[in-house]
Amino acid sequence: MDKFSGQKRAAQFLFPSIDPFESVMLDTGDGHEIYVERCGNPNGKPVIVLHGGPGGGCSPVMRRYFDPSKYHIILFDQRGCGRSKPQASIKNNTTWHLVNDIEMIRENFDVSDWIVFGGSWGATLALLYAQKFPKRVNNLLLRGVFLMTKPELDWFYGGGAGLFWPDLWKKFKDPIPTDEQSDLIKAYNTRLFSGNIRQEMEFGQHWSAWENALASIASNGISA
Repeated sequence: MDKFSGQKRAAQFLFPSIDPFESVMLDTGDGHEIYVERCGNPNGKPVIVLHGGPGGGCSPVMRRYFDPSKYHIILFDQRGCGRSKPQASIKNNTTWHLVNDIEMIRENFDVSDWIVFGGSWGATLALLYAQKFPKRVNNLLLRGVFLMTKPELDWFYGGGAGLFWPDLWKKFKDPIPTDEQSDLIKAYNTRLFSGNIRQEMEFGQHWSAWENALASIASNGISA
């Protein structure tokens, strides 16, 4: 889901704004550079923060979930996202690439084990990382769990969730020809990777508006 939806409302309940004490670009060795930042107490309890999406990127609000006097807070933009390079690249960009990037970050900062915190797609990554590297996880903290299972995808993109936001659902599905609406994920995938920049931007906006609506019960589908 979208990285910004709901965060403005949540911000009033979080710790005060902070700036990173370090930001670096880590070379993955297979064509990507990952933006990583560290905040809070470098001697505190380490926690890795995993953003949603896929494709969301980190925002300053995500630094504020943990007490910066007690926690060593590490955030990164996943491959193709945010400040990582190359932007929006899907080459060598699979779920398992992302899981291995988390481990690369842990090793780079010489962290023995850490709290793994993720929301939405970030929760999925957190669980997969914990399965592959169980000895490196001392606590899992998950919110807005979305596991990308077929029933979940069918609900979100097959009309079930559209019952709650009928106007936004109509805006999401109507740009797709009727004969393709039985598989909206496939139809959008074709247009989002068509090579036509104007079309990709148009359908990217439709997709983002729908995901924003799903990210919070109070959302109107518009990213603030």
